[in-house]
Amino acid sequence: MLQEGVKAPDFSLPDQAGGTVSLSDFKGKKVVLYFYPKDNTPGCTRQACAFAAAYEGFKSRDVAVIGVSKDSVSSHKKFAEKHGLPFILLADPELTVIKAYDVWQEKKLYGKISYGVVRTTYIIDENGIIEKVMPKVKPDTNAAEILAYLN
Repeated sequence: MLQEGVKAPDFSLPDQAGGTVSLSDFKGKKVVLYFYPKDNTPGCTRQACAFAAAYEGFKSRDVAVIGVSKDSVSSHKKFAEKHGLPFILLADPELTVIKAYDVWQEKKLYGKISYGVVRTTYIIDENGIIEKVMPKVKPDTNAAEILAYLN
């Protein structure tokens, strides 16, 4: 897990519309960068919908919301359209950014060990420094916790 106070690794990844988004595009703006395992799974859908429901609160604070998973651009496009997601979803099938932010980790489920994305949120300040790390967040409360933190 990356630590608070360190420079956030810059990146460029395709978004759900097929454009390229870089962290450096948001210089001067706070960014909520959240990593999640997979589009259209129950927890990830609840988390994305909670961010969508709270989106006006982020927008009014001039905070960008960016979701990242290893799903494809087309998967993100369908996911965003199906659930009316108003924020950026980035596709990282090569795990470049997922690994740079140290969220690709060993997971245990029913005694079986595998690797996957650990649901984690980073709040990055206007200068590209990690301001807050929220590891192993709960899908239903993550967006509200961030808004409370930002107040």
